[in-house]
Amino acid sequence: MTVEVEVENRSGAEVDEDGAVELARRVLAAEEIASGELGLAFVSADEMRALKREHLGVDEPTDVLSFPLDGRGEVPEGVPRALGDVVLCPQVVGDEWRWPLTHGLLHLLGYDHGDAMEARERELLP
Repeated sequence: MTVEVEVENRSGAEVDEDGAVELARRVLAAEEIASGELGLAFVSADEMRALKREHLGVDEPTDVLSFPLDGRGEVPEGVPRALGDVVLCPQVVGDEWRWPLTHGLLHLLGYDHGDAMEARERELLP
């Protein structure tokens, strides 16, 4: 069993796709997610701004957005867990993409902003 990660780079920037997949699998394994499907998209600042405006009502680009599906919820036997999508904007995060990716993954798994999420981020990215 493994987490299948589908990566799409629509940002126009060069990104470390292999490193992002490796980090995503490591974070998910640390959270005891052994299998499932994850979408990881890298988008331009304009696309990120449009996504944030559409989904959160805020008209500005951001580093990461998460679109959770199954999370930690129960899934029927034999049906793969659809974790959801994490969308990153390389123009906003630059070379510091590891923390935003980890942050987005934790949102997929039900973490909300606050002390518990920040503590978990520090544990996963010392």
